[in-house]
Amino acid sequence: MQDFLPAARRCLKSVFGYDDFRPGQAEVISAVLEGKPVLAVMPTGSGKSMCYQLPALVDEGLTLVVSPLIALMRDQVQQLRALGVEAGSINSSNDDEESDRVWQALRNGRLRLLFLSPERLAMDGLRQALARAGVKRIAIDEAHCVSEWGHDFRPEYRQIRAAVEAIGNVQVIGFTATADRNTRTDIVERLFDAPPSIFLHSFDRPNIDLRFAAKNQPRRQIAAFLQGRRGQSGIVYCASRDRTERMADWLNENGYEAVAYHAGMDSEKRSRNQDRFLQEDGVIVAATVAFGMGINKPDVRFVIHADMPGSVESYYQEIGRAGRDGLQSWTLTLYGVEDMALRRRQIDEKTIDDERRRIEHARLSRLTMLCESATCRRQALLACFDEQASPCGQCDICRGEVALYDGSVDAQKALSAVYRTGQRFGAGYLSDVLTGATSEAIARNRHDQIKTFGVGADKPKAAWSAILRQLFAADALGSASEEHGGFRLTPRGEAILLGRETISLRKEAVRPPMPARSNGTQAAAVDGLDSADAAVFVALRARRLAIAREEGVAAYVVFADRTLLELARQRPMTLSDMAAIHGIGAAKLERYGEAFLEVLLSAA
Repeated sequence: MQDFLPAARRCLKSVFGYDDFRPGQAEVISAVLEGKPVLAVMPTGSGKSMCYQLPALVDEGLTLVVSPLIALMRDQVQQLRALGVEAGSINSSNDDEESDRVWQALRNGRLRLLFLSPERLAMDGLRQALARAGVKRIAIDEAHCVSEWGHDFRPEYRQIRAAVEAIGNVQVIGFTATADRNTRTDIVERLFDAPPSIFLHSFDRPNIDLRFAAKNQPRRQIAAFLQGRRGQSGIVYCASRDRTERMADWLNENGYEAVAYHAGMDSEKRSRNQDRFLQEDGVIVAATVAFGMGINKPDVRFVIHADMPGSVESYYQEIGRAGRDGLQSWTLTLYGVEDMALRRRQIDEKTIDDERRRIEHARLSRLTMLCESATCRRQALLACFDEQASPCGQCDICRGEVALYDGSVDAQKALSAVYRTGQRFGAGYLSDVLTGATSEAIARNRHDQIKTFGVGADKPKAAWSAILRQLFAADALGSASEEHGGFRLTPRGEAILLGRETISLRKEAVRPPMPARSNGTQAAAVDGLDSADAAVFVALRARRLAIAREEGVAAYVVFADRTLLELARQRPMTLSDMAAIHGIGAAKLERYGEAFLEVLLSAA
């Protein structure tokens, strides 16, 4: 069998400027170059796109890439062209000149990668043109979208198989970052006519710091997290469109560069805000989950969930947009009982069969248990994907910010309060009952006369609210009413109340002050640099931004932060020395080398 990897490695260095593959890439690329059907489940940031881009350059065939978003297609085309690769996209945002350029390259056989949406691929006339152009393979990005079991089902992905058959005998390769066993089975059945080689790589992203917190003045919590992070790019996910607008306004008022993004915005403004986030340094986007699929910005330094995500799969996909360049990145997830109740209600209101509803409730339960976990966050997260891991040492729990205790007695007190007050009140009311706080409502309901009144006076009200929240997450409490909220006992709650089952609870985290970090625009990536190197990095970053604005591309299309960091540390003084830096291939060296060498020489 022919060994394609030596040629692939040479191309990797000459075009992309990388010395070797990332973990897991070589085996996938080898299988693709051997012509096998392939399904690769690889974590976000592991270099999935390289697994279809590099083969297109090595065998010089035409690879068709099915991608869900025009912005993502445009982004990848820009990056490939900056590398000297003939790539293009056919989409509604193209002007006449761009469309002519792409079609001419397609007819001449010069095009190596063509990006299309699944809707565009469904057009008969285009299928016929692609069949004549001699497509060698079809790469399907975000392949989980084909499955109803996936967290991002898109019906138009179901048309891809018919398009493959219409175009002819072409190799099919699929890529996704999140696909459980049910989703993988569905992908194989709907995209492949023969069993593919399946590659399941570790879901671990060790460069991402995981932190969770129960909501307690959320804006104060977010402000503390953002302290010292000005100049960094980040995403703040919010549960509603209105909240994204208000969050962006609040961030701007507090001195951050921020934009909002949601599906209800005017399309022109939405595109403008997305472009600003992608193209500029240090912009924060406050967004609903409508934002992010396929976002390829490598220097997103943090992701905040201002509201609880919808599932573990969604959470993993969303935090995976941080740190795609491999540099240290941070996450903060805020959650509360209201979030949990909302997510459960959304599942119950969906028009789906009972089995699908059961699976979605199970997924939500995994997420709530991750939020309230008392073991390493990374271990708990990877366990959701059937992967074992050692304690990471860098999440909030491993840092000792969360403690566990036998909470059976406290749970019985709280559950008794729920039961004796009629199973219809919420956390605030029940916490008053437990602490013995009098109020007009408690007196009117005569709940100051029940046995449980004041039984928890040894703890503050906030502690009982936290216990009730954990009991809800552990399925010991359920929602009493969709309309009015409140708690009721579940079968598990009854078992704990009657002493048939014990439960461990988390003590509320005592969070130390955030570590001091760099201020100013250099905060994006100067950790680990001395003051002299940091100054060079800032100057390189300024030159990159000027070039990007002049060319109308994202700053990272010129060079990623990792490349600038290596330039700042190593200070190459010649173009030949610069060629050894990570991310500088032949085309970029020729195009940008002199401009950045000028900055380095002036700093010498």
